[in-house]
Amino acid sequence: MIDTHSHYVHHKTLWIMTYVILLKSQASRAQSEVILHYYNMPSTRPLVQETNEARSGYESDISSKTSLASDALDDEPTRQGRRKRRRGATSTQAKSTKAASKETASTSSRGKRQGGHGSPAKKKYKTQAKNDDDEVVDVDLKDGQEIVGKVVQAPQTGWGSKGQISQHTLDFLAQLRDPSCNDRGWFKLHEPVYRRCEKEFKEFIEAFSEMLVSVDPQIPPLPPKDVVHRIYRDIRFSNDKTPYKTGLSASFSRSGRKGIFAFFKPGDESIIAAGTWCPGRDELLSIRNHILHSPDRLREILSDPEFMANFGKPQPHPDGKRQSVFGHEDELKTAPKGVDKHHKDIDLLKCRSLAVSRTFTDEQVLNSDFIEQLKSVVRVLRPFVHCLNDMITLPVEDESDSNEDQND
Repeated sequence: MIDTHSHYVHHKTLWIMTYVILLKSQASRAQSEVILHYYNMPSTRPLVQETNEARSGYESDISSKTSLASDALDDEPTRQGRRKRRRGATSTQAKSTKAASKETASTSSRGKRQGGHGSPAKKKYKTQAKNDDDEVVDVDLKDGQEIVGKVVQAPQTGWGSKGQISQHTLDFLAQLRDPSCNDRGWFKLHEPVYRRCEKEFKEFIEAFSEMLVSVDPQIPPLPPKDVVHRIYRDIRFSNDKTPYKTGLSASFSRSGRKGIFAFFKPGDESIIAAGTWCPGRDELLSIRNHILHSPDRLREILSDPEFMANFGKPQPHPDGKRQSVFGHEDELKTAPKGVDKHHKDIDLLKCRSLAVSRTFTDEQVLNSDFIEQLKSVVRVLRPFVHCLNDMITLPVEDESDSNEDQND
């Protein structure tokens, strides 16, 4: 399919195929377990009080030892005895003072190792929480820790076989449409469910890629990680600050790079789309030159009965809705610069994006033959994609391969 441009980055494109699978329904009931969130909060308890208490204890100990030595001096000693006792008392005081200094230094060192800057170790306290069997159990918590919820585990049964989408995936995506669920706290508690849905979607993309390459050999076989889009939204320039997309998507191109932003939504809004979205100035000019020179090949593809059955009549919708390649938001209201507003192909020349999409219901997405349904649509899309690729890459004069797809 034609390489297209994402919402924020324009790149040259050739073949793009995108589609989105959305999951809708209520969240699956699943077992859960306790999760702890740790917040490193500095201790405010000073070590000074503990050190002073230790010192006062040591000083009182020294005083008691000194008084005992004094009591022993009630009798008048000899001169030589007094000198010996003085030396003994002095030695006892020095030893006691030295021991007190070592103990104080040891206490301060322990405080620094445990709390930093001489702070004591954080206190531990117990609280209660429920385990998987709803039994109340005691949980040891440190300062700055709190129980914020339960981690919801992915269901053990009900998942689709490899290459299929299950209701669990649609249910999870449907929950993300609720603003109370589309936040980092809720997502963290439900991450095991998301990872299981992601695994299922990648297996589906792997099967879809194999099918796509068999239908259009121009598409290179790539692993799912190279074509699947992240679920995290870029909220830097958006008024909507919800952090997660409400669908899963992937895109494919002849150049092997990711193409447009494709979105799968729950509620019968999953799509497969192909074409060129918001092409660059040079690419758009090349397409318009081809249309001005000869629009026959493109017109013939858009008028094909199978193409119309999937994407609508090849003319603008009376109410301005999306139909065939018409009705995009970036479509011009008037003729492009230098083009007569009464030109016979003015409807095509007003288009800035030339892309089509087909919507699928949730029931179709969950069907075991969904890949086969997509295969039939891809066969219809291939001539359209190849035509746009040629319009972008080949000069107007070169029409040697213009009938290649028509003879397939």
